[in-house]
Amino acid sequence: MSLCQRDSIMPFPFKGVDFIGFDRLLNDDERLTRDTARQFIEDNLIPIIEECNREGRFPRELVPQMGQLGFFGATIQGYGCAGMNNVEYGLVMQEFERGDSGVRSFVSVQSALVMYPINAFGSDAQKDYWLPKLATGEKLGCFGLTEPDFGSNPGGMRTRAQKSGDEYILNGEKLWITTGTISDVAVVWARVYGDPQHEDGRVRGFLVETDRPGFTAYDIHGKWSLRASVTSGLSLQDVRVPASSLMPGSDGLKSPLMCLNQARYGIAWGAIGAAMSCYDTALQYSLMRKQFHDKPIASHQLVQEKLAWMISEITKAQLLVLQVGRLKDEGKAEHQHISMAKRNNVWMALECARLSRDILGANGITDDYPVMRHMMNLESVKTYEGTHDIHTLILGQSVTGIPAY
Repeated sequence: MSLCQRDSIMPFPFKGVDFIGFDRLLNDDERLTRDTARQFIEDNLIPIIEECNREGRFPRELVPQMGQLGFFGATIQGYGCAGMNNVEYGLVMQEFERGDSGVRSFVSVQSALVMYPINAFGSDAQKDYWLPKLATGEKLGCFGLTEPDFGSNPGGMRTRAQKSGDEYILNGEKLWITTGTISDVAVVWARVYGDPQHEDGRVRGFLVETDRPGFTAYDIHGKWSLRASVTSGLSLQDVRVPASSLMPGSDGLKSPLMCLNQARYGIAWGAIGAAMSCYDTALQYSLMRKQFHDKPIASHQLVQEKLAWMISEITKAQLLVLQVGRLKDEGKAEHQHISMAKRNNVWMALECARLSRDILGANGITDDYPVMRHMMNLESVKTYEGTHDIHTLILGQSVTGIPAY
């Protein structure tokens, strides 16, 4: 097959990217978990992802098997969850994003932004009801924090929960919500008023069933990024929920920020998967593509420089998230550690996508190869769960002690 034809597909299965013996830093369970996720992605997502991306379709048919394999709420103990350590969970995120950022986003939201807050802040009754159903994928959830006018500044939140007898009445708008229109429950963050047990304006979390009167979800169309993921807006107009819907352990803005920390950790691993896919594609392509005196373009200095940069940065990113994962398992990871990993690794992955596109030339813009899809997806990943610039300021405050925002 000529490599100048549009139907050129990379002929070799993915075997991993490990330049310095990274696998030897993992234990047997971590390698097994990674390999299980890798095989699932190879067998189930890779064959359909380009079609899903073209159609703007989330592959919901894969959800039951994801649940069976323990990918949802993977670090939670009990409730039918897998009880993985944080490195195992990170490796799962890596493999999912190697398949597609949008599908990894779905697993991240279900795990870190829905199941995590229920487990961390929910009542026993909330945990007993929701966690087993979310773990299997029988129920899906979304996370309602971001609002139309408040992304990087969640403290500007306008959504209100007014206490009324044994109920709360919720009003507000949420935007850029993954899985909003296919969710059974929304974790909604709102400022509480009229509750004598809490000061007015205190941020609390609520579990809101999406079939309640006044709750509306709508899809955001026209996306060039995360096309295989459902992205939604939420509208709450006089939505009445029982007092038991409030998560009793949620207390102030720090609670949703703790959830975002969990999600950012998974993103830091996931970005490596996208970078691996781009690097592996570029390497294979450069070894097969012949140009100038019938020599593979991999023999040229400029191509080798790009490949050397990619493998070096991927290797550094692997070591960074592994250390953060070990710290998390010891209970010693700080938010600034996770900010560094998210900021560095997403930037690195986006640069890998761009360099890979350079190496593939015109072929790099087609969906015969995954590179342009990863590049467009990573533009969103660079923005959500704290923009690149916001994480820069978090690191700046950490090293200087002076907040610059």
